[in-house]
Amino acid sequence: MSERTSSNQERKPPLIGRRISSNSNDEENEVPEMEAFGLIPRGFNPTDYLHVLDIHMFKEPHEINKQQHHTDKFYNPRLIVRRGQPFQIQIDFNRPYKPETDQFWLEYLIGRYPQQNKGTYIPVIVGNVLKPGEWGAKITHKENNSIRLSIMSSSSCIIGKFRLYVAVWTPFGILRTRRNSATDTYILFNPWCQQDAVYLDDEKEREEYVLNDVGIVFHGDINNIKTRSWSYGQFEENILDACLFLMDKAELELSGRGNPIKICRVASAVINSRDDNGVIAGSWDNTYTYGVAPSAWTGSVDILLEYYSSKQPVRYGQCWVFAGVFNTFLRCLGIPARLVTTYASAHDNNANLQLDYFLDDEGKVDTKLTKDSVWNYHCWNEAWMTRPDLPVGFGGWQVVDGTPQETSDGMYRCGPASVQAIKHGHVCFQFDAPFVYAEVNGDIIYLRREKNGTQVIENIDTTHVGQLIVTKEIGGDGMMEITEDYKFREGSEEERLALETAVMYGVKKQTTQDTTYQPQKDVDMDFQVQKAVLGSDFKVTITFRNRSHNYYTATTFLSGNIVFYTGVTKNEFKKHSFVAKLDPSSSSAFDVAIKSSEYLSDLLDQASFHFFVTARINETGKILAMQKAAALEIPSLRIKTQGEKVAGKQMSVIVEFTNPLTQTLENVTLRLEGPGVLRTVKKEFRQIPANSTLIWEIKCTPRQPGLRKLIASLNCDALRHVYGELNVQIQKP
Repeated sequence: MSERTSSNQERKPPLIGRRISSNSNDEENEVPEMEAFGLIPRGFNPTDYLHVLDIHMFKEPHEINKQQHHTDKFYNPRLIVRRGQPFQIQIDFNRPYKPETDQFWLEYLIGRYPQQNKGTYIPVIVGNVLKPGEWGAKITHKENNSIRLSIMSSSSCIIGKFRLYVAVWTPFGILRTRRNSATDTYILFNPWCQQDAVYLDDEKEREEYVLNDVGIVFHGDINNIKTRSWSYGQFEENILDACLFLMDKAELELSGRGNPIKICRVASAVINSRDDNGVIAGSWDNTYTYGVAPSAWTGSVDILLEYYSSKQPVRYGQCWVFAGVFNTFLRCLGIPARLVTTYASAHDNNANLQLDYFLDDEGKVDTKLTKDSVWNYHCWNEAWMTRPDLPVGFGGWQVVDGTPQETSDGMYRCGPASVQAIKHGHVCFQFDAPFVYAEVNGDIIYLRREKNGTQVIENIDTTHVGQLIVTKEIGGDGMMEITEDYKFREGSEEERLALETAVMYGVKKQTTQDTTYQPQKDVDMDFQVQKAVLGSDFKVTITFRNRSHNYYTATTFLSGNIVFYTGVTKNEFKKHSFVAKLDPSSSSAFDVAIKSSEYLSDLLDQASFHFFVTARINETGKILAMQKAAALEIPSLRIKTQGEKVAGKQMSVIVEFTNPLTQTLENVTLRLEGPGVLRTVKKEFRQIPANSTLIWEIKCTPRQPGLRKLIASLNCDALRHVYGELNVQIQKP
């Protein structure tokens, strides 16, 4: 699929009535069934060569692929798989396949101009081993004229509908199967796959945020919370195609469709009809002529199907309708998502963290002058993903909002903005964090204009905005409060520190006498995390250097978070604040002790931590802020072999592990495998007491000579990501 062929195609007359673009999943190119290398000799008969009679996709809901890939709920006759995880197909040839002489491969194509370097033309070669997260195929079974293939897709592969061809090599040209839509394969995001950017480690959360097709919308107001159900219907007939069409509509280039950040960004624009004729037209004025009132919708399916067929905005929606449809889109494609409601959400027109309410002489609000507003409630979505474009610690839940409020980079869209960045005031990180920060953190300022034109501040309310932020609980219809994910407790030191950090990073905050930001130049702050083995206590040392001749006090706040290895925050396990006394012209160090009991119960796979330290110099009001990631040492498995290492002869492999924790490990699973040496073996141990050593011996007979690798892993609730490996040289017999 060279550049040359695609440019030739571009010179063809355009398809009548359709604009050609390389951004459509729907459009196809012609693929030749016989791609000749040159002149074909007269006696050439394609049927002399290996010939594909049929391809079995195992695409029924009860069959292996949809079961293993959690796609059995989709009402869709085609094969639907998740990326980075193997799936099976069977090919029936006209005669038995002979690997010595026959050569075939698979081709997955998407869009009108498939190109290998764009990931839109994917040749899949049949090999001996599948590498995790990389395209490949291997034969798992041969019988008569049929072969069974296990196919691995890339864990960063484009999301969409691919066309499948089987290509057979002959000396005179390549023979391909005919275009057959029955073999089309949908590839989706995979929250079950560790290498996927949307990986989520908790099965109950995956069941809720990917597989649950109904939800609850919280509305009303802070003093009177109301609930309603919403049908997401992400698995209903034609919904998957409708969601893929939204990406075509948004003109997201196909090569960008493996990236959840890009998909969320364009989807937040195309969910609303402002500036791009997107899915839903908003209306907030109580007149809904020629349309459906927003409160009348019960779910997303009708809206998406109407848009998919008419290609015209569906009337009408308000925030929960935009959020409900957005949630369907995200869950359908496999991005974990939830609908969130913020009570008393600020709509701050000039994003200055200040909602200006102008009062007239009688103390009533002057509606002509007052442009800012506070919504009783506002619904948006959170989508779960890594943020490789941001520093470590800002992955995890991201705010995305399809309700058209303000433009961002010239379009009505919002997000993805990291919830963790909003909480800590690090609003310098894309996208639209200052706007979301203002939605949950504004101060309400009541101003009165004097006769001579000067403004007098009558009152400031710092606690009203963003009082309560909620979502549906996992596995039930109750309410789960997540205000703490977005902000520190109202009026707490940490909350003011986060606010001042946000101001430092450029959120406009008008003080009554507009002062410009000047950093604290004469105090430096740093901190160090002590190296520690999993299960032990350790300390974080915060150092200040006061270079001035002044005596300062610094209100210091440390937040310790447990994070995935991808930098996604799971939860906060340590909060500590203290006042540091800083003598003139001296350095001071302060230790914060971290006990193993504080982190062990919540520890994640990779035992990674992320610390925020923020300090305010009380005498000057200046802020110092710093963040660092740290990891614990995880013990490893030891592997050794006994006996001769010769192909065809029995040998022993011994795996040892010492439990470093002060607690007994329960229900431990050990796995060992080595391609060409032994098939995966698995053993369960009820208990490994504290500080005791486990020894497991396995007999095996290596099949193939050469350098081989043995890989072992240990897994239990209290300890994950324990690995060991050993290279072994297997001799020829």
